[in-house]
Amino acid sequence: MSHRIARTALTVLALASIATLAQAQQGKLKVGLMLPYSGTYTALGVAIENGFKLAVEEKGGKLAGREIEYVKVDDESDPAKATDNVNKLIKRDNVDVIIGTVHSGVVMAMAKAAKESGTVLIVPNGGADAVTGPMCAPNIFRSSFSNWQPAYAMGEVAAKQGKKTAMTITWKYAAGDESVAGFKEGFEKGGGKVTKNLTVPFPNVEFQALLTEIAAAKPDVVYSFFAGGGAVKFVKDYAAAGLNKSIPLVGPGFLTDGTLEAQGESAQGMLTTLHYADGLNTPRDNAFRTAYAKTFKLQPDVYAVQGYDAAQMLAIGLNATKGDITKKAEFASAIEKAKIDSPRGAFTISKAHNPVQDVYLRKVEGNENKLVSVAVKGLTDPARGCKM
Repeated sequence: MSHRIARTALTVLALASIATLAQAQQGKLKVGLMLPYSGTYTALGVAIENGFKLAVEEKGGKLAGREIEYVKVDDESDPAKATDNVNKLIKRDNVDVIIGTVHSGVVMAMAKAAKESGTVLIVPNGGADAVTGPMCAPNIFRSSFSNWQPAYAMGEVAAKQGKKTAMTITWKYAAGDESVAGFKEGFEKGGGKVTKNLTVPFPNVEFQALLTEIAAAKPDVVYSFFAGGGAVKFVKDYAAAGLNKSIPLVGPGFLTDGTLEAQGESAQGMLTTLHYADGLNTPRDNAFRTAYAKTFKLQPDVYAVQGYDAAQMLAIGLNATKGDITKKAEFASAIEKAKIDSPRGAFTISKAHNPVQDVYLRKVEGNENKLVSVAVKGLTDPARGCKM
């Protein structure tokens, strides 16, 4: 009897050793962070990285038992350098997963490379509709939004407010084009009419001639898509021209997220739509905000939330595959079935791998984008052109 017990004990020990060995053989999980660490979007890149690392730390510094090794690349928000940069991570550094990025044009190149190589890509910002549209793939996920989502919601809101005419203004690039198209769809569906779309080349911030044109046309509302330094300059110039007194300026939340201190008085009272807001005042969000402020001595914004949720999604996939990211089908299936417990409010992932989420209407008060109401509940991106 004692021999049998001893044999059983040895078998259990052997199996435990094999399991430990299998985990050890997996080694560290190489996470490629391809984010803007210079230029207009620097603060956004830092917030995404901070959020991601906070979520990892909350899980004991490991995901599914695997330690994390970070490999960082500055994408410089430059689409011309994007293919080389992403291939450095895939081919030179052999990363297991890529987290990135902010600029929609750069995201497109990253999605193409991820689709060709099969590398897992989680997009923590860049809202290019095509990433979860025609470019959609089983290994590509988004923890943020599509450009269409907050824009469409703002169009619906403006139409419900009884606005009849609108002008739009944006940088002339993918994100801007898609954002104004989403606004137009929501606004015109509600009975409004977009009379003109004004553009400036990215990252140009010379707005004077276009502001003069807006003043002459007198639309009921102006919808604007800018972010980072460009958003600061546009909102200030709009107010300096006196337009904010007669023609309300609205936009997706990027117009006023992470920029309010610099925008100051010129942003007060502005309405924007986004999948995050100040003053959600839920236990989940309050805990996140406290932890983020304590760790980084900064207030979190939507970019921090998106980075945090990128790590949460990665953890869900890895837990289902016991840390083996090469099990692509199981990894994807786990994320598709999950309800992600986000500071923004719980969300799910669509078949095209884009968040299905509430979009909030927010109002600028002081240095906060205060929650007004839920503009659209559980908004799903139409994922036009996705064949997955």
